[in-house]
Amino acid sequence: MESRKARAEIAMIRIGGGNMILPPPVRAGSTGGMKPLCSFFLITFAAAMSAPARAAEPEPVTALTDASAGVVRVKAGNAVFTELRYKGVLKPVLFPLNGPGGVSLVRQWPLAEAAPGEAKDHPHHQSLWFTHGLVNGVDFWAEKPGTTGKVVVQGEPEVTVTDNTAVIKTRESWQKPDGSPVCSSVTVIRCGLDGEDRFIDYSLTWTADAGKLTLGDTKEGAMAIRTRPELNLKGESAKGSAVNSEGVKGTDIWAKKAKWVDYWAPVDGKVLGVACFDHPSNLRHPTTWHARDYGLIAANPFGIHDFTKAPKGAGDVVIEEGKSLTLRYRWLFHSGDAATAKIAERWAAWAK
Repeated sequence: MESRKARAEIAMIRIGGGNMILPPPVRAGSTGGMKPLCSFFLITFAAAMSAPARAAEPEPVTALTDASAGVVRVKAGNAVFTELRYKGVLKPVLFPLNGPGGVSLVRQWPLAEAAPGEAKDHPHHQSLWFTHGLVNGVDFWAEKPGTTGKVVVQGEPEVTVTDNTAVIKTRESWQKPDGSPVCSSVTVIRCGLDGEDRFIDYSLTWTADAGKLTLGDTKEGAMAIRTRPELNLKGESAKGSAVNSEGVKGTDIWAKKAKWVDYWAPVDGKVLGVACFDHPSNLRHPTTWHARDYGLIAANPFGIHDFTKAPKGAGDVVIEEGKSLTLRYRWLFHSGDAATAKIAERWAAWAK
């Protein structure tokens, strides 16, 4: 029989309802003159060999806005790390997205020509993005002509670089297909380096500024990425493996609650991976995961009906007018598998 605790966990949530030396000189004609010189070089060589190696300087992270194109370009050294594309799209997306060694870790299509082995399915799966399939009844996920809402960046992004991390702040209007407002949001994206690995911290704050806001119970959302085909668990090009924070592996991670998930595979002769971290402050942490075998990885705290077979609407979240909800995630693009990359330890350090 279902316990009170279990019923409470799947119940609709209401927000705002009240409730980082020279050697010594050698004299000409001296028979022992070479000994001090040899001793000096031996000592110097030994000291050099025993000294700890200096860590390589991190590549400088830079960010530049091209307002006419609607792009913020983030570089690590001279190479593109990622771009925030916020014009000519139905929602802001981060593309391209290159991990350790500058290797792409996302599907290219439909934002570019399909790479070998890529499936041309789910055209709304565009690199890395945040949106949701049921916001006051409007679908912002599927991108169906005439029926899908749009997330419109207001003004130009605020861009800074601090501690070798690019910080991009945007304000968005979530609009119905006819342009009328549903709600607003503020997004802060931080792009940086962790040794040879790379990370993106993604924080979004929804505000109910156009009336009460209901974030609906659907699996179609929310913080998502579509990976390159080698990281898939099935398909012609698939070489991937997956695990979550609870030790669940492979396709069984779908719909499970976890602090993080990680996918990895051999790519261009090296094992590379993509992990997503759910922050402890987030709604219903640890979140449920719409993490598939064909390359979609999405953190979704809303889809309780789809994930647990609870009654429809059990995952609804109501934000009262004037109130807000913030969700925080980290994407880590790493070398090695989950164990060698120490994903559990890195989540714990980030989550403090």
